[in-house]
Amino acid sequence: MDVVVPLLVILAGFGAIMAGLAWIASRARRKGVGGSVLGAVDETFHPAAYQPRIEIAQQADRKVAIPSAGDPAMP
Repeated sequence: MDVVVPLLVILAGFGAIMAGLAWIASRARRKGVGGSVLGAVDETFHPAAYQPRIEIAQQADRKVAIPSAGDPAMP
């Protein structure tokens, strides 16, 4: 019995950590911030994947909203 309680505490702590990481991963996927979090890892270990991600981010920043047909003219 002396070994069971500490083992259960360790397993519960491990389970809580894993649940927290899963929650963080799901929030990152929903908000689309996963690329910025792992950018340094991709830059180091997989530069072929890192360069296109930078280009995509730059193109997304450069996009200008195109007015619809019924929108008033912008000055």
